[in-house]
Amino acid sequence: MWTGLLLLLLPLWAQQCGLALATLRTIGGLHRAAAVGGVEVAVAGAGPGAGTATATGPGSMELLLRRSKRGWAWNQFYLMEEYMGDGPQYVGKLHSDQDPGDGTIRYQLTGDGAGDTFTIDPRSGDIHATKRLDREERSFYTLRARAVSNRTGRPLEDWTNFTIKIHDINDNAPTFTKSVYMASVPEMSDVGTSVMTVTATDADDISYGNSARVVYSILEGQPYFSVEPNTGIIRTALQDMNRENREHYQVVIQAKDMAGQMGGLSGTATVSITLSDVNNNPPRFPQGVYQFSIPESAQPGSVIGVLQVRDNDVGRNAEMDYKITSEEGRDVFRIATDKDTQDGVLSLNRQVDYESKRMYTLRVQVENRYLDPRFRSLGPFHDTALVKVAVTDENEPPVFQRSSYQMEVQESAPVGTIIGSVSAMDPDHIRSPVKYSVDRHTDMDHVFNVYPGNGSVYLQKPLDREEASWHNISIRAEEFNNPNQISRVPVNIKVLDVNDNPPTFATLYETFVCENAKAGQRIQMISATDPDEPIGGQRFSFRLAPEATVKANFTVRDNNDNTAMVLTLRSGYSRIQHSRYLVPVVISDGGSPVQSSTNTLTVRVCSCDRDGNMKLCNAEALVLAAGLSTGALVAILLCICILLMLVVLFAALRRQRKKEPLIMSKDDVRDNVVSYNDEGGGEEDTQAFDIGTLRNPEALDDSKLRRDIMPDALYPPLPRRPPPSSLAGTAAAGGAGGGAGALCNNGDVRDFIAHRLGENDMDPTAPPYDSLATYAYEGSGSVAHSLSSLESAASDGDHDYNYLSDWGPRFKKLANMYGTEDSDKDS
Repeated sequence: MWTGLLLLLLPLWAQQCGLALATLRTIGGLHRAAAVGGVEVAVAGAGPGAGTATATGPGSMELLLRRSKRGWAWNQFYLMEEYMGDGPQYVGKLHSDQDPGDGTIRYQLTGDGAGDTFTIDPRSGDIHATKRLDREERSFYTLRARAVSNRTGRPLEDWTNFTIKIHDINDNAPTFTKSVYMASVPEMSDVGTSVMTVTATDADDISYGNSARVVYSILEGQPYFSVEPNTGIIRTALQDMNRENREHYQVVIQAKDMAGQMGGLSGTATVSITLSDVNNNPPRFPQGVYQFSIPESAQPGSVIGVLQVRDNDVGRNAEMDYKITSEEGRDVFRIATDKDTQDGVLSLNRQVDYESKRMYTLRVQVENRYLDPRFRSLGPFHDTALVKVAVTDENEPPVFQRSSYQMEVQESAPVGTIIGSVSAMDPDHIRSPVKYSVDRHTDMDHVFNVYPGNGSVYLQKPLDREEASWHNISIRAEEFNNPNQISRVPVNIKVLDVNDNPPTFATLYETFVCENAKAGQRIQMISATDPDEPIGGQRFSFRLAPEATVKANFTVRDNNDNTAMVLTLRSGYSRIQHSRYLVPVVISDGGSPVQSSTNTLTVRVCSCDRDGNMKLCNAEALVLAAGLSTGALVAILLCICILLMLVVLFAALRRQRKKEPLIMSKDDVRDNVVSYNDEGGGEEDTQAFDIGTLRNPEALDDSKLRRDIMPDALYPPLPRRPPPSSLAGTAAAGGAGGGAGALCNNGDVRDFIAHRLGENDMDPTAPPYDSLATYAYEGSGSVAHSLSSLESAASDGDHDYNYLSDWGPRFKKLANMYGTEDSDKDS
């Protein structure tokens, strides 16, 4: 069984138990007792029931004790935080009743911080704390311990849990949730009005002592504010604090633990308190009379002056309204509030006239827009002032009697006719004379003019209502003494209609008559139009022209509603005999004087079906039906001709375009290819070059001279470099005649080309640029030698072609050709 031996270090604990510093041993279970004055007290028992205890000590005194209930648990150790000693801090002692004390038992410890924060002596069971502990980081540790036999390695006691609790000390000062608080309270508030609540917290154990009990006090801010010690509520402490006198206050609040006792820790916070505004100050004009002036030429809306008002309140409480309370000038002026400055802005409502009134006296009132009923006794919250406005004289332009003029004139009026007149005068007291003129920007065609002296408007050009029925011009009036003073007035002139235009067909009619038409059949309904506009409206009459009444094929019937019908007068029409008819129609209007015109209606004769629907007309009718007039056809043909001329001109220009030269400039240093179109004489041209030499180098005749280059006699002889294959033949031949023999024996084309290349490289007469030489050398590998007839060294008669017969069937034809010729020659 376990015996726990605990060293008590907490003085307070010892005082509560009434014991001095002692050692404790528990025997036979989970019960503890205490010893006083070095006396060891043992409490025996196997469980939570009653038991007896024996106390041993000096004098071998034995006491029989009853177990009493303790206020602490058997499985807890207590340890003070923030230990300041030099060595490890002693926690307690674990001891088993099976431990004889000779080191045969080993104690083991596991759990929170075992081996790191807490260590146990395996022989004695003493527990020590190796680190300085902080209750605010961790308030308790749970560990397990057991006893193991060193001899057998078997546990003598099972694992037993116990707790080490950390006792708090006052090592943390209270801290506020904020270092600086912002708050506001209305001015003129009553004493005790709550401003805000500040809160401070202490990290110490609130359940142990007064380490975490916080008390608030005010260090700065008296006598204006106070704070409740237990709640931290800040309240006003002074009556009628006025924002206009002082607006901002800074209060320092202290929070102290240990219930504010001496030695407690403390923390502070700053509270910035602002007095918010209330409407407790009425607006006031700084002066009783304001004087302004305005020129008579000022336009409505012009600002005359600003009335500044003083109000100690701010924001919404300083918003004001202005109004003119006097009858004089109420309709001439108006006053409004400037939203930014709350000043009164006096402006002109309608134009003033110096000659009519030169001075206005106004009474203006200002008042707060939002009133607080609590402070009405401090009023009245309005004020009045006199405003005098003087009108100054200015040189004004002439003023027309009307704002606009409207005149009428007949379109048939002759040039010089006076249409009407305008009148203007100088409004100034000097009454300067006025002259008139037409603003030519409004009359570009100079149709009208005005007499400068009296303002009479007259015609300068004839009028045509059908072209323009209204003319809108502007008349200028300016002073004689000051031409810069100009005013304008609009003049609207209406042109009255005169019946001067004859009526015409309302549209272009495409009329046809069927070949099988009957007499009296309607073939067209016609109407008329007239650009004139008589007062009673148009009234048109239609009739057939008198010259068309003789042998007429058609007639016109007036419907008396500004329309007429064209009717046939006979039956049957032939488009072969007469493809179209021209019907002249006389149209008259009802105006005065009467205007009439003769309009020709073209009637085509067409083939129709039984229902009278047109089937076919002549070619001209078809063209006209397609909507192509003669003018349109001429225009189309003219466009086609113009296009053809442009195409021909473009082709001619391309033919005359010069070819670009091959060499654009003498400074062009690039290689140039020069082409010569000179043709040689073929095989007959043997003077310039021996073609046979190219065909067969064996037939080379060194005695012949070339005529296209300078003779070799003028130059020293050039050594010829034999081909590589001929060197071996030369050495074998002993040197004499070796070069010629090599040339004859070697028929390889490569050697031939190399030989020619060597000659050209060593030739001083060769051109100073790259050139291409072509040699038709066939080689000497054929047993039959060359079959070419171009060899000039021998004639055909020197050859024997009888061997061709021995070459087989493939050469039979060739053998017959040459063999036959040889036999003919022999015969």
